[in-house]
Amino acid sequence: MIPLKSPSEIGILRENGKRLARVLESLCAEVAPDVDTASLDQIAEGLIREAGGEPAFKGYRGYPASICTSINHEVVHGIPSPRRHLREGDILSIDIGLLRDGLYADVATTVPVGKIGESARHLLRVTEEGLWRGIERATIGARLSDVSHAIGSYVESEGLYVVTEYVGHGVGRQLHEDPQIPNYGRPGRGPRLQAGMVLAIEPMVKTDPEPTRVLDDRWTVVTGNGGLAAHFEHTIVLTETGVDVVTQGGDGRRSGQTR
Repeated sequence: MIPLKSPSEIGILRENGKRLARVLESLCAEVAPDVDTASLDQIAEGLIREAGGEPAFKGYRGYPASICTSINHEVVHGIPSPRRHLREGDILSIDIGLLRDGLYADVATTVPVGKIGESARHLLRVTEEGLWRGIERATIGARLSDVSHAIGSYVESEGLYVVTEYVGHGVGRQLHEDPQIPNYGRPGRGPRLQAGMVLAIEPMVKTDPEPTRVLDDRWTVVTGNGGLAAHFEHTIVLTETGVDVVTQGGDGRRSGQTR
């Protein structure tokens, strides 16, 4: 059963998304060579609490931090550490969530650390464009797999590979709700999208076709042969008048590498 949100819940979600977008924008401004990821985690927790929320990830299923910081070949769920210092040419995926008034917002972006190579720039461009192509297909009456197909078919046409082991999801009273939203598949399948649905659409894309694997920390997911990976995510609300991207920055930009 896919939960539908009430108008009052949607109002809270919009505000949560706006606050989280500001947090992420401030956090991305701190990304630079020699910064360690534990410092970014501390900054993020402070910003979330200043915004009137709680870190959605901290303690979730035992996760030890407020954000996920995944570098280069790390796909998702990288744990911040004082030993992980960013280097010029890295790409860093930041996944962050906020809980306020009983409702969650979830967002992710991948940013360059200084100057990056053309392969990395291509990966970031394609992953973010895949996200927006999925969002554009999230219209009332469409099938859920139309969103998945829009993402996966575009990514594959650009010579890259979607991660199949991890998916987007519904979000609201729980951090992860129905439905699951793969980033691949045939169109025209699954439930029809309705007003009141709240979805976290999040393509994870890599440069190699090998299956991902999980490191010994039981959290960090990495690519199969060390290829680069990127991750972009927005929380969206479906309404009678269209799609509201609640975690989009106030300036209307597509986030991440475009800063």
